Amino acid sequence: MVEIRPDLLDVLARRALTQDAARPEAVAKRHARGRTARENIADLVDAGSFVEYGRFVTAAQEGRMSMDELLDRTPADGLIGGIATVDGEPCAVLSYDYLVMAGTQGIRGHAKTDRLLRVIDRMRLPTVFFAEGGGGRPGDTDIPVVSALEVSTFALWARLAVPRIAIVAGRCFAGNAVIAGSSDLIIATANSNLGMAGPAMIAGGGLGDVPAEAIGPIDVQTVSGVVDVAVEDEAEAVEVTRALLACASGSITAYETPDQTILREAIPERDRVSYDVRLVIETLADEDSVIFLRERYGLELVTAFARIEGRPVGVIANQTTHTAGAITSDAAQKGARFLRLCEAWRLPVVSLVDTPGMMVGPDAEATGLVRHASDLIVAGARLTVPLIGVVLRRGYGLGAQAMLGGGTHEPLITVAWPGAHLGPMGLEGAVRLGLRKEIDALPESEREAVVQEFTAVYQERAKALNAARLNEIDDVIDPAETRSVIAAVLRNASGNRAG
Repeated sequence: MVEIRPDLLDVLARRALTQDAARPEAVAKRHARGRTARENIADLVDAGSFVEYGRFVTAAQEGRMSMDELLDRTPADGLIGGIATVDGEPCAVLSYDYLVMAGTQGIRGHAKTDRLLRVIDRMRLPTVFFAEGGGGRPGDTDIPVVSALEVSTFALWARLAVPRIAIVAGRCFAGNAVIAGSSDLIIATANSNLGMAGPAMIAGGGLGDVPAEAIGPIDVQTVSGVVDVAVEDEAEAVEVTRALLACASGSITAYETPDQTILREAIPERDRVSYDVRLVIETLADEDSVIFLRERYGLELVTAFARIEGRPVGVIANQTTHTAGAITSDAAQKGARFLRLCEAWRLPVVSLVDTPGMMVGPDAEATGLVRHASDLIVAGARLTVPLIGVVLRRGYGLGAQAMLGGGTHEPLITVAWPGAHLGPMGLEGAVRLGLRKEIDALPESEREAVVQEFTAVYQERAKALNAARLNEIDDVIDPAETRSVIAAVLRNASGNRAG
């Protein structure tokens, strides 16, 4: 038997205290609600690849606890972090540990986080952060603090120019919620609660006693647009995270292609008949590659990650089942944020256009539509990644321009399907506005028939083939060719969008 030196024995014994096996009662209690931090990390990363930072740190509470208590009750100061690989690709992962003081952010835990975030920045590592926890910890008394406002964690995390994914399961309040909210994407489980303040802070603010379960539950945070992907549990969250990281890491060679002839019948001929554009996206994309984002927010617009011939892309599409696909303030915010995410992750964008334009009317303007709709145009116009536009059926007015980066000549290519129509505004509205004096001069009984007659004339003029004849768009294609056209353009793109 080989004798182990005492100093190594000390290290191994101290290391054992940081593992889940050292606290079986707490782990058993945790399993009634979910998985431990270390279990989540182990599920995400490749076996044997995790290199941990700061495992021996304890809470700054030596004035309140004995050393044995600190080692037993505050391992890693409640923040586990390190670098690893996920499906063979480099990655960083951090997790607050709810078994340690409810996953609160300690002073030394912040210092650990800051150290690792600086390493992540230097190594350019995509990062996953399990953010569950109760916010800042007031009980760390060893380090003199007045405000703790000099803590750099939030700024360092916000400044990272790498893909950043937050996973929220259980309760995530205050500073922990800011970590989640400052991420590129938030994946949250069905039992999650996400809020800028937890029960203690709410009560301390004189707002009464509110149970944690009532603060930012999943049904609230999906409708509000805070959560990007809602999942059932932590296992599904890890699965979705792997797929998202794969989008950020580049192309793959193995994929399956859906039957593209389905697209020839995917769009109703009549403008006033709605359809679910998600089916179009799923047909264009590689089989089982689509991840829809913020599905319960900004319902007039669909945003998704997908793959086309193995290459990851972002997809933005008007959803005609809601307000006929008109762009509302929520839809514009959703779209602008998504375009900026694609720019940050260097993902090409495919825009599927079927919109009557911007939402109009006093109620729409009361939502700040001018600011939000214009922001969608700004986000599209500033893209440097490849942008490809496909007009499915209606491409009208500023709404269509916003979907196309500012105009039909802004994408690398803008194509239309055979039944598409393009115009400066909705065709019937154009008739009523442009011919208002003539229509008003007619007997009231004849006006509607004249409107419909001239709308039919405008519709003939607005056909995609006429727009292509005048060089307003680049081509009109068989819908079944759309995927191959997108793939061909992307293969030839240099990585920067042509002006």
